Amino acid sequence: MSYALITGATKGIGKAIATELASRMYNVLLVARSENLLKEAADELQSKYGAACHYLPLDLSQPDAPEKVLEWIEKNNFPVSVLINNAGYTIWSEFEKSDLNEQLNMMHLNMITMVQLTHKLLPFLRKQKQSYILNVASTSAYQAIPAMSTYAASKSFVIFFTRALRLELKKSNISVSCLSPGTTETDFMNRAKMDALKETAAKFNMKPGVVAKTAVDGMLKGKAEIIPGFINWFSAMMTYFLPKSIPENIAEKIYMGKK
Repeated sequence: MSYALITGATKGIGKAIATELASRMYNVLLVARSENLLKEAADELQSKYGAACHYLPLDLSQPDAPEKVLEWIEKNNFPVSVLINNAGYTIWSEFEKSDLNEQLNMMHLNMITMVQLTHKLLPFLRKQKQSYILNVASTSAYQAIPAMSTYAASKSFVIFFTRALRLELKKSNISVSCLSPGTTETDFMNRAKMDALKETAAKFNMKPGVVAKTAVDGMLKGKAEIIPGFINWFSAMMTYFLPKSIPENIAEKIYMGKK
């Protein structure tokens, strides 16, 4: 049985995707910072679904993290056929007022770590009959968002990197997809200290399990871009047809009006 590697796998969408894959008889490799939460998730998935669950506690924003993941896979000879690049977070702050090092750390995790892990795991994915890469972006990636400027830009990078990689690998055994969820019931907003926006977000929140099922279904079908929920899909598509000033002004009112 092949293995799926999921980053940011202890909470929210990452944990839900790990659960969805385990329920479909994939063995799972979980990578995140908290060893306690990793052990808890691994024990739960193994007990409920009978899948083999291994975990690696690791801060993926550290420069040497991708190499440590590679060493772990090589040491244990895990036959990885699915890579889920889910780890990431945002900072809710006007750029000038934010901590630059924190911004750079976020950008490193959201972009550089994803690129490094993808590059290092491609040789393993090529060994399998059929393999998949799912990079997690966001509906924020489709427009500029004040007070989340670097986050939205980093997720835009995820989308365009994924599209290009998909074209490069279209004749190979590796299918490449991008997931762009909207607001979801996760710890995402708590980490970003976005308390002022929780009430608004709650009106549109999706359950992590619903997002995960949509994501895995789309990935296994080889879809290029997966946007769970009609409202999320519609809002993303409108950015292609409306003058950019319209969605950007709306974003300004939402993300800066209540600060």
